[in-house]
Amino acid sequence: MLNGKRILLIIGGGIAAYKALDLIRRLRERGAAVTPVLTRAGAEFVTPLSVAALAGEKVYTDLFDLTDEADMGHIQLSRVADLIVVAPATADLMAKMAGGQADDLASTLLLATDTPVLIAPAMNVRMWEHPATQRNLATLSGDGIALVGPNEGDMACGEYGPGRMAEPMEIVEAATARLVDGPLKGRRIVVTSGPTHEPIDPVRYIANRSSGAQGTAIAAALAALGAEVVFITGPASVPPPRGVTVHPVETAREMAEAVDAALPADAAIFAAAVADWRVARQSSRKLKKTGGGMPALEFAENPDILAGVAQRKTARPALVVGFAAETDDVLEHATAKRARKGCDWIIANDVSPETGIMGGAENAVTLIYKDGHESWPRMAKDMVARKLAARIAEALGGPAADE
Repeated sequence: MLNGKRILLIIGGGIAAYKALDLIRRLRERGAAVTPVLTRAGAEFVTPLSVAALAGEKVYTDLFDLTDEADMGHIQLSRVADLIVVAPATADLMAKMAGGQADDLASTLLLATDTPVLIAPAMNVRMWEHPATQRNLATLSGDGIALVGPNEGDMACGEYGPGRMAEPMEIVEAATARLVDGPLKGRRIVVTSGPTHEPIDPVRYIANRSSGAQGTAIAAALAALGAEVVFITGPASVPPPRGVTVHPVETAREMAEAVDAALPADAAIFAAAVADWRVARQSSRKLKKTGGGMPALEFAENPDILAGVAQRKTARPALVVGFAAETDDVLEHATAKRARKGCDWIIANDVSPETGIMGGAENAVTLIYKDGHESWPRMAKDMVARKLAARIAEALGGPAADE
């Protein structure tokens, strides 16, 4: 998708610089030419030789390189690229960008360019949360600088929190979205994800064992192809993707209301593990043991969100996709579910405990449609998401839905 695109990659000085090596490889796999710029601090973490070997191009490090500066090389470098990516974007680099400093090659390139810039911040959590960094971030955002990450997690310093550089594929997707008009540009797609929590009392609830990882990956993959994604998520254990409109909900009824408010849309992908039932009369106080046995709970059926949208007479999305998490006779049960619900596709998977799929990092699915089905090999959930997003883009070849 990036054939013919030229990316100027500025590698800042931080432990996350090692990820820049994989980023170069991923960008080149997709057809991009990568011209690397390595800061002096960046060279303390990765070598110019390793960067050059992966990029297949000279590594630029010094502003005062007489051979290049005879032709104002720093100006040319900043102008010939289609996109400038800064990864890792350290607190120091962000401060220089926000303040308009130009005391080395990287900062001079960034000041001398009118090329779009994408930064992938990486720093200690305290540095990221410091008011100075947040002021610089606000300035850069106001200047039109695009952002990917940072992610939350364990850090090399032993602390935990936001500040980890986005993974290479996240940066590739963000760069692609900046450079390419994806096949889903102009399309509005609703994605549900995660479990729902149905309260029993103020401290207990009924839920499904869903992490939300697959729905989150699908939303990210659709956004990477240019779609406007409305992401409606229950209390998932993974953070929502960037670049989408997020509507957090807790119960099935809240999710149904959010979906209805998000229509019309070109497609709706129902990856959420919605609880089929709720407690009919939620207790306003914590239920106590009384010695008289378990309390009697009366259940009521939750709204069928998938069927409700698939069977709409008006404002029905052109493509409605459901999920069927089964533990036995997967193909048979999922095929029947597709017909019963009235959706166009069903993504079926075996969530038996021995598969490790529910809450795991991989999935093995079967795509079921009206005239047949196809089984996909087991793969990472983000790869399933990309394959599904490509199929959705293919299916939505006609005119976009009216807003």
